[in-house]
Amino acid sequence: MTDCSIEGTIPEEIGNLIELTNMELSNNYLSGEIPSQIVKLRNLWQLELFNNSLTGKLPVGFGNLTKLEKFDASMNNLEGDLSELRFLTNLVSLQLYENEFSGEIPAEFGEFKKLVNISLYRNQLTDMCKKGTMTRLLVLQNNLTGEIPAGYANCNTLLRFRVGKNRLSGKVPAGIWGLPEANIIDIEMNQFEGPVTSDIGNAKALGQLLLGNNRLSGELPEEISKATSLVTVQLNDNLFSGKIPNKIGELKQLSSLHLENNMFSGSIPDSLGSCYSLTDVSMAHNSLSGEIPSTLGHLPTLNSLNLSENEISGQIPGSLSSLRLSLLDLSHNRLSGPIPQSLSIEAYNGSFTGNPGLCSRTISSFQRCYPKSSISKEVRTLILCFSVGSMILLASLACFYHLKKREKYRDRSLKEESWDLKSFHVLTFTEDEILDSIKQENLIGKGGSGNVYRVALANGKELAVKHIWTANSTSTKKSRSTTPILGKEAGKSKEFDAEVETLSSIRHVNVVKLYCSITSEDSSLLVYEFMPNGSLWDRLHASRKMELDWQTRYEIAVGAAKGLEYLHHGCDRPIIHRDVKSSNILLDELFKPRIADFGLAKMIQANGGKDSTQVIAGTHGYIAPEYGYTYKVNEKSDVYSFGVVLMELVSGKRAIEPEYGDNNDIVDWVSSKLKTKQSVFSTVDSRIPEAFKEDAVKVLRIAILCTARLPAMRPAMRSVVQMLEEAEPCKLVSIAISKDGALDMRKEVRDTEKYNPDQ
Repeated sequence: MTDCSIEGTIPEEIGNLIELTNMELSNNYLSGEIPSQIVKLRNLWQLELFNNSLTGKLPVGFGNLTKLEKFDASMNNLEGDLSELRFLTNLVSLQLYENEFSGEIPAEFGEFKKLVNISLYRNQLTDMCKKGTMTRLLVLQNNLTGEIPAGYANCNTLLRFRVGKNRLSGKVPAGIWGLPEANIIDIEMNQFEGPVTSDIGNAKALGQLLLGNNRLSGELPEEISKATSLVTVQLNDNLFSGKIPNKIGELKQLSSLHLENNMFSGSIPDSLGSCYSLTDVSMAHNSLSGEIPSTLGHLPTLNSLNLSENEISGQIPGSLSSLRLSLLDLSHNRLSGPIPQSLSIEAYNGSFTGNPGLCSRTISSFQRCYPKSSISKEVRTLILCFSVGSMILLASLACFYHLKKREKYRDRSLKEESWDLKSFHVLTFTEDEILDSIKQENLIGKGGSGNVYRVALANGKELAVKHIWTANSTSTKKSRSTTPILGKEAGKSKEFDAEVETLSSIRHVNVVKLYCSITSEDSSLLVYEFMPNGSLWDRLHASRKMELDWQTRYEIAVGAAKGLEYLHHGCDRPIIHRDVKSSNILLDELFKPRIADFGLAKMIQANGGKDSTQVIAGTHGYIAPEYGYTYKVNEKSDVYSFGVVLMELVSGKRAIEPEYGDNNDIVDWVSSKLKTKQSVFSTVDSRIPEAFKEDAVKVLRIAILCTARLPAMRPAMRSVVQMLEEAEPCKLVSIAISKDGALDMRKEVRDTEKYNPDQ
């Protein structure tokens, strides 16, 4: 009876089914205690109670179920100790994670010959069993204390040894490091001491070595190079010292190497450049010296390199220029010489600070690099002054010409041009009505690719019209009206074509409707539905700022997410918007959102063989970090920008604020608030009532997933919509009962301040 939405308690009469051998009630809504009569079911070999809301202790006499082989009561609220289980000698699999069990893990578990799978993590257990022959030991996130019993070192059948996030201490038995079948050893976030021994060379199947946040010390043994299946090595935040083994380059499958916050010394091995699968390297805050190996620049998939806070000297290798890194940090070392030009980009701001010997030709915070030259300093100064003066003169002449040209065009009418109208819906207005309304008094905004005007039709309907100059509009043969259109008069035709191509084919309730386009030889108009409540940015931040209750903010988030989901997954060819931001989310009279401004959108060619585009675009504060190291962006860049919008909705803050500090944005600010529950809740807009702050934090969690630094770690918009729908805020409901006792009215109350218990 798994997944049947069963509610209530397990009836006591279940004990009458004495011939029952298999009972599966997982993934339901069962509550209450496990009935004591269940101990009568002595023929049970499998009992599955996973993912319910059961409470209380295991019934007295539960140990009488001696035929039980598989018992899974994970993800409930069960409590008490596990003493009743010490008699279940036929257990093969025991799953009790995410409960409230306490006390000791029965020592008898170590003697069970059949027990091969045990998961007890996220309980309050305080000891470990003596030994075992199981294949999996998963006791993560308990309150286990004491040392790892020596018997586990002989458990050669273990595939997964995970005791992380406890309070264990002492030395790790040497044999643990060399478990021959183990594919993961996880002891992170405990208080272990002592070294990693040479036994590590016997761990031929080991893929993940997770030792972070302990007190481990000593040198890393050369034998680690013999654990050739290693993919992830995390030794961060320990007391390791000595040199990094030279043979580490023999780990050909190594993908992630974290050695930060230790006391490693010596140079970085050149052989590391032979680990061609490396994507993530961090050696920050050690005592490393010598030069950065040029071989690191030959790693084809390296995405993150952090060598900060060491004593590394010499020049930055030119080979690093070939990498496309999402994170580069070489700060606070002893580097000298020029910063390679390809690394002197905004994405790497702060990556080189604390190296007084560095120079740059473009980064103003460093001393300037000058090429060797025979020209005297005085001559160079004279040439520079002449060049600057010439540029100022040319700019002045250009401005004068531009102003004169606009004055010449002042009294000309748009209607003098020949226009071509293309409709995409049934129209209730004429071309002349639109052209007559393109004037200064109707201007309501300036978008990324044109001015926007409000048009009131004779029938009372309102429209929004975007006016775009095309590339040839500067020709003196063409007369224009006095209306200023942004001042960027070149290159708009591509944006116009992109917006028309995109919007004319879209039919979705959360994407703004394009009624028609009206074009002339050098000017273009796009006619949209009018959004009376402006943009989300206006409502959250501008002078027309108003209180948006949490339910409205949530519905805006879901609607906008559905619009992007349609663009990414619902069109014949996926569409990347590439400028998702709160000012491009418009609100109708009911505050229903519409995705707008597709001037930067680009369809992905289905037969192109690639899932990316190479045109850089977007708005500061919303741009995904991969723009800093590659032009090849995809739908995940829209997901990042949408994550920023979610953070705006939750916090009420702008994407860029002075309080975030230099070179920081709202993503950095939120990241700095994740240390405690109290600081997380402090990010929520103070205008959101206390009763809804928990719901707001749920959306903030989704925003954090969307703004992951690596695109591959971000969810697809389809998943974002699903997560948002699951985070729907609880609604208070008031019910009025008529005099005859019948249900008379059901009313949803969106805000606790509106809730009156007397109604």
